[in-house]
Amino acid sequence: MSLAIPVSATDHAQGAADAPVTLVEYGDYQCPYCGAAYGVIQSVQKRLGNRLRFVFRNFPLNQAHPMAELAAEAAEAAEAAGAQGKFWEMHDALYENQKRLGQELIQTLVERLHLDATRFEADLTERKFQARVKHDFMGGVRSGVNGTPGFFINGQRYDESWDEEPLTAALLKAAS
Repeated sequence: MSLAIPVSATDHAQGAADAPVTLVEYGDYQCPYCGAAYGVIQSVQKRLGNRLRFVFRNFPLNQAHPMAELAAEAAEAAEAAGAQGKFWEMHDALYENQKRLGQELIQTLVERLHLDATRFEADLTERKFQARVKHDFMGGVRSGVNGTPGFFINGQRYDESWDEEPLTAALLKAAS
């Protein structure tokens, strides 16, 4: 399957837009497999350097992970809070503290990341980023994602092992 919604400037991306390979992950902050993949992705990013662009899209599986949508909206709010652009810092902190995921952790992270707490809380209360999270989710559904993590390499579904060595090999092959 192919990525139904192409990567664009509105995506959360690390790495150059003209990198020879783009890895898209549809992820859920409460999913233990996504938590394991988080470390793999970091290692792969270090190994591939400027040859890789990594894109993260929200895919909260609310039935199985009741805190996942809150976490996704919190990451989006961290990006917007006071125009501080803290998505990646919140993304990383949510995965690094996955076992403590909940309102208390999010409040701690708001303080640690020096976000505008009033605006952040208002954005979450008003569900300001619910539509963004749903847009990511529906793009994943349209792309055939049925579990997390869901990966695409240069727009094509990647269903092989996402252990570091096989994923790196697939990315290097796609980059050549």
